[in-house]
Amino acid sequence: MNKYKKRQRNIYSPDLKEPFRISRSKIDLFLQCPRCFYLDRRMGLRRPGMPGWALNSAVDHLLKKEFDLLRKNGESHALMTEYGIDAIPFKHKDLPEWRDDYYKYLGASVLHKKSNLMICGIIDDIWVNQKTKELYIVDYKATSTSREISLDDEYKQGYKKQMEIYQWIFRQMGFNVSNTGYFLFANASKNLPKFDKKLEFEASILSYNGDDSWIDSCIMDIKKCLDSNKIPESGEDCEHCKRIKLIDAEL
Repeated sequence: MNKYKKRQRNIYSPDLKEPFRISRSKIDLFLQCPRCFYLDRRMGLRRPGMPGWALNSAVDHLLKKEFDLLRKNGESHALMTEYGIDAIPFKHKDLPEWRDDYYKYLGASVLHKKSNLMICGIIDDIWVNQKTKELYIVDYKATSTSREISLDDEYKQGYKKQMEIYQWIFRQMGFNVSNTGYFLFANASKNLPKFDKKLEFEASILSYNGDDSWIDSCIMDIKKCLDSNKIPESGEDCEHCKRIKLIDAEL
């Protein structure tokens, strides 16, 4: 059985001279399971792919268009006023690249000199405080739930790491980034009497006070992992590795 898909490009080698790209999602993979990360980045053995979230992508795209209209005119969004956020959408010539508007999978990138790893991440949006000029990293999330939206769920701890990595990247790029970041949730209602060929969303904003102090040491741990010739142990809660072990036991 083919458990992994072999990749021929973007494979790390310890004798590599040029910077090697590590995306925000690969940092997340390393935190989840060093073994899966190593097999992916060092050996080109990728986890089986997951289906895309087309509806989430559509919501992201429409939100970006909505905020871009305000960005063009230097105007605040009604949601910002509702939640007491003194900001407007940030205008910058490189924003399309940071958001990967052209699907080149680049995003915002910065070289971590101690490891020679190029850390990159694709953001959703940036807002700027009109008084302090601090930047707020903003992430869009589409969901459909009748429960109160919070950041306390176990799986949402990854959201917080994601925000902190983005904050760290833009600080390394020289920007004045606030510790406060925002998650804009678009929650699709399930309580309408009929579908009527449309979904209705309720939008809300949750703030998060990030702490990126863990990132430098994490990058160095990633570098050490990549340089090793020994495959590391699986993450304690890696469901993928658990499934592989069950398949091996049955063969």
